[in-house]
Amino acid sequence: MIVFDLKCGGGHVFEAWFGSSVAYEDQRVAGQVRCPMCDSGDVTKALMAPAIAAKGNRKPDAPTPGAIKAVMQRLASQQAEALKTSEWVGTAFAERARAMHLGEEKQATIHGQTSVADAKALVDEGVPIAPLLPTAAPKTLN
Repeated sequence: MIVFDLKCGGGHVFEAWFGSSVAYEDQRVAGQVRCPMCDSGDVTKALMAPAIAAKGNRKPDAPTPGAIKAVMQRLASQQAEALKTSEWVGTAFAERARAMHLGEEKQATIHGQTSVADAKALVDEGVPIAPLLPTAAPKTLN
């Protein structure tokens, strides 16, 4: 089977399947290929982009160290901006985040410290949290 993009004289573009290029040509000449939108028999092949598959053994290019550094600097900068309006809650982070999630405490933007186990428990409970980059990151990436 082969698929062609076809175009009628009215400008409608549509797709049709044929057994072969010869089958398409035979059906077109016999007036059997018609536009499904306007029923025009004035149908020709439309321009098509070839479907070329990527080589199966090709791996994507690895990001360059410069690209990684740029992304990390941007993340660190965005994090620094977000922390300006965030409250430091220290080791009470898990308790405060959970209380806000349950509606026991007023919503606020906070940051602090917690154990990996407590962070996993918060995620399992559906509490929206995210890890932070080390605070020295903006200075050390220069």
